[in-house]
Amino acid sequence: MFALEGKTIIFPRETATDNVILKHTVSKPLMQLTVCLRSFTELTRNYALFSLATPGTGKDNTFLIFPTSPNTVSIYVNQEEFIFKVDPAALDWRHTCVAWDYETGLLQLNIDGKSYPRKVTKKGSPIGTEMSVILGQEQDTFGGGFETAQSFIGEIREVHVWDWVLPPDAMKSFSHGYWFPHGNIFSWKDGTYEIKGGIVVVEY
Repeated sequence: MFALEGKTIIFPRETATDNVILKHTVSKPLMQLTVCLRSFTELTRNYALFSLATPGTGKDNTFLIFPTSPNTVSIYVNQEEFIFKVDPAALDWRHTCVAWDYETGLLQLNIDGKSYPRKVTKKGSPIGTEMSVILGQEQDTFGGGFETAQSFIGEIREVHVWDWVLPPDAMKSFSHGYWFPHGNIFSWKDGTYEIKGGIVVVEY
């Protein structure tokens, strides 16, 4: 398996099978979480960018980034949905960062370097160490239960996941293509992954 640094993953079709599994390095429950990635799509319907599920009934949307239209993004934390109204998406690369803190409940969304009003999640529990992390599909069950109508079509690259809240200036650096700390849970530079279906990986 080759490194993803300098490469883009292309999801070419509407399907209930194609996805990318991210192999994470988590040894203790997550009290904080930040996910940053770049995406490029023509879709105007809803679709899943990043899906984290944990075992058990009703834990499929433990942490989900789910754009629902060109100007709304739903973020799920422990099954609770938060809807952000955002600037309409242009047909270009979109830089998305989502950060969550268990202690305060604060949920932050930053798109293309712009921060949106923070929301507060209900007091729940940290995210457990056993988790399934998938790009391009929304999990209805742990590691599966995909729906064609929610599949991502387009390109994704530079996915990074941290077990801490990334500061706003680092999110801006990410959006502008400057240096930022690579994810310690998953890094595009040297992270381990598994491709399922007809996905294509190409150079930038």
